[in-house]
Formats: sequence, C-alpha cells, structure tokens
Amino acid sequence: MAEKVAVYPGTFDPMTLGHFDLIQRASKLYDRLIVAVAATSTKKGALFTGKERLKMIEEDVKKAGLDNVTVKVLDTLLVEFCRREGAKVVIRGVRVYSDFEYEFQMALTNRRLSPEIETLFMMPSENLAYVTASTVREIASYGGDTAPFVTEAVQKRLKRYGRRA
Repeated sequence: MAEKVAVYPGTFDPMTLGHFDLIQRASKLYDRLIVAVAATSTKKGALFTGKERLKMIEEDVKKAGLDNVTVKVLDTLLVEFCRREGAKVVIRGVRVYSDFEYEFQMALTNRRLSPEIETLFMMPSENLAYVTASTVREIASYGGDTAPFVTEAVQKRLKRYGRRA
C-alpha cells in the first residue's frame, strides 16, 4: 500500500498553538506529514525569517516526538511542492467563516492546477480557535505576554528579541 503523505503549508509567522494543534492531529491521520514553511512572509509586521520559522517548528516537532513530521521550505507553487514530495493531500486550518472563503478559493485553484491533490480543512481545538498569528504579532509588538498563544520555541525567541514590530 502506498504511503499516505500530506502537506500542511503556511507562513507560520509565528507558529501558534492552533497551528501546532493541527500538526499534532494531522500527524495521526497520515503516514508522513510535511510542514511546508513559506520561504518568505509577506505578512505586515513579519517577525521571523523563513529559516527562523523553520527551526522553531523543527524544535517543537522534535520535542513532541512527532517522528512522522518533517519541516521543509516552501519555495514554489504548493501543487508543485506536493508533486515533488509525493503528497496527495493539503491540510488547511479554518477557524472562522472568513478563513473558509479564502481557503475555499485556494483549494479550487489548486484543484484546477492539480486535480489529483485534495484539500482537507481542519478546525483547531475549540480552546485555540481564536488564536491568530497576527494577534500574536500585535501583542509582541507592544511587549505583551504571548506565552498563552505560542509554543515554547516561539516564546523563547520572542523573549530573546524583546519587543519586535
């Protein structure tokens, strides 16, 4: 039987507990899960470089013992990345209706480009549904406590850098 491979793409700037919740849960559904970290972030007030984001996720994945999860740089079209990695599924997180609208458009576009790749929408655990990376960036920009919203690896770097906008 063929290995079931899924890709969870994103900028993860920074990775939140909601993102990590989806990584943990999706890792139970597939033989191999690849967290595809966008090489660059176009997000307003970006906090971390692509290499920093990749390293933080690797640390958290290793600490959690998620042996079937790898973290790689996404530097091409998502469907091309999936083909290269042998993935047939893209995992996308959806918290609220506005997320769904955007993700639905992207899923249909990706289906048009590569019909063999499916998109699976996952909701974060209800206690994390309100957490967004943009909210974390805002809190961090004012020197607020981001610990309730991010993983240890992210929190460690946020403390190291102090207030970052």
